[in-house]
Amino acid sequence: MTLAAFWFFAAIAIVAAFLCITRKSPVASALWLVWTLFALAAMFVLLEAHFIAVIQVLVYAGAIMVLFLFVIMLLNLGRGGPTDMVGWTGRITMLGIGALLAAELWVATRVMPSEEIRLPEGVMTEMVQRRGAVDVIAQPLFRDFLVPFEITSLLLLAAIVGAVVIAKRRL
Repeated sequence: MTLAAFWFFAAIAIVAAFLCITRKSPVASALWLVWTLFALAAMFVLLEAHFIAVIQVLVYAGAIMVLFLFVIMLLNLGRGGPTDMVGWTGRITMLGIGALLAAELWVATRVMPSEEIRLPEGVMTEMVQRRGAVDVIAQPLFRDFLVPFEITSLLLLAAIVGAVVIAKRRL
């Protein structure tokens, strides 16, 4: 039953992600992204990572999507405009990049050994019971991955400042 539920939510995530990147309206794309994020949260629940599922819904499907919609409204992107994909060259380029990403995914799932990166059975459950779910996530994040975490926060800050600057120019 769990495997069937996983494939159901995986199919929803794939279809919603495809619809997110193919819609011309930014608002429709943002709403399809919300569907994708909810499907990912459901898959985290199936993996018994309830804390990550809740954070997925609260942070990404909630707060980040509010910011996306705020930027869409701030820049007045509600109406459709000209697309960046020009003629057959753009479509061929898009198809080539898609094929390259599919090949990369195939190599990552079929060729690379996945047994080396998996934790032994029950290790994560034992760590969560001993230290708590938040501590298991927070310790590596703020100890081992502090620099990438801070770089991500600076990139988000730069994106917000850039959106405000672009909006100010139009006034």
